[in-house]
This record gives sequence, C-alpha cells and structure tokens, in this order.
Amino acid sequence: MAIPVLHPENVVNVQHAGLVSRIEGNTVPTLHLTLDGTMPIMFEHHVFLWKTTGIDIGIMKLAGAFKRVMAGMAVFMTQATGKGDISFSRDAAGHVIGLPLEHGQTIYMREHQFLAATANVDYSFERVRGFGSMLVGGQGFWIDKFTGGSGGSVVWVHGHGNIYDVDLAAGETIDVEPGAWVYRDGSVTYEQKVVGLSTGFLAGGGNFIFNRFTGPGRVGIQSGTAIADMLPAG
Repeated sequence: MAIPVLHPENVVNVQHAGLVSRIEGNTVPTLHLTLDGTMPIMFEHHVFLWKTTGIDIGIMKLAGAFKRVMAGMAVFMTQATGKGDISFSRDAAGHVIGLPLEHGQTIYMREHQFLAATANVDYSFERVRGFGSMLVGGQGFWIDKFTGGSGGSVVWVHGHGNIYDVDLAAGETIDVEPGAWVYRDGSVTYEQKVVGLSTGFLAGGGNFIFNRFTGPGRVGIQSGTAIADMLPAG
C-alpha cells in the first residue's frame, strides 16, 4: 500500500532544458532560476521576487481567451526571457516543488498554488467535480491543467505546510481531505465521498467529506489544509 512521503526540500542545481533551478528556504521558500536564453518562463506577476538585468519581462497571451474570460480566469501571463537569474516566492509559509512533465504528460493543480512554469507548457483549466470539494475544500469551480510541451516542461507549485507525494499503483486508492491535495497526475481519477455522521437517536449529525483518488499516478498532499481552505474560491 502506497504511503505519502515527504517531498525533498532545498533542492538545488537541478538541470532542465535551458535552465537550472534552486529551491531554498524552509519558512517562505523561494524558487531561483538561472536561464541561458533558450527557455522562457511564465508566471503570475505577483509571485516575482527579484531578477538580474539580463532578464526581460513581458506579457504572454494564453490560449482559449474567451473561455478563460467566461471562467473569470487570467487571459495573460507574465513571461521572463533572456539570460540571467530570476526568483519567485508566494507570500506564505510552505513548500515549493518542481514537477517535470514529459511531452504530452498532464497534471492537475489546485487554483492559486501555481508558482511558475517553462513557457512551453500548455496551461488550461477544467471544472471541479463535486459540490463538497468546491466549498468544503475551498477549491472554487476550476482546477489548473498543465500538459508538457515538446522536449519536456517543468511546473513549480507552492504547497501550504509541507508537501507529501504518494505514488499509486493501478487501482490503488487513497482518501484525502478536499483541502489537502495540491496536484495529481492526469492518469489519477478521483470521486467525492460523503459519510453521514450521527451522535445517536434524535441527536444531531453532519457529513464527513473526502476525495478518493485512484491510481495509477502521483498525488501531492499538503499539510496546511486550514490555509488552503481560506484561499479565495473561483
């Protein structure tokens, strides 16, 4: 049976196509990228921390603009190009990890936790299934979808608390509090489960809601679920 394992922290000098990444810091971690000029980086403007002057900042238009407007999502993304260094951080304690994607490989991620990605990734979205997951888990109505581009891509995510990875075999399952998952492979399916709770005859009760994930593939679990539940919905 697969058990969640803490994702490594302070991962430095990782080579990717056209860049080198360093993730450092244990309270409010930062992502530091060294670019060689061949691979642009896309990110939301408010996660920018600092850069060297050889890095240029511009605007990148995302595909599916009309659908994104209807969903209330961003139509443009900030893009970094050139040679030099650039760093990103969210204003929250947590854990930053990098998720390499092969060409055509897909991951899903909770809204508001994407940090940065290589610009060759295909970035879209899907509607969240399950009323309880949307409201109890604070997910809103949409989840981010990333698919690796030609030559492979990397997506970096900020998790609240610590991030634990669990690698599910085909047909293997794990039950996760709706606010606790942060990413899942496209091959992993999930369904909402609701358990009715009662304290006895004529007594009050409630519902216990969780998401059941089924492999094969990876699921990322964050320990700071209370923080995730307070994120803006939608």
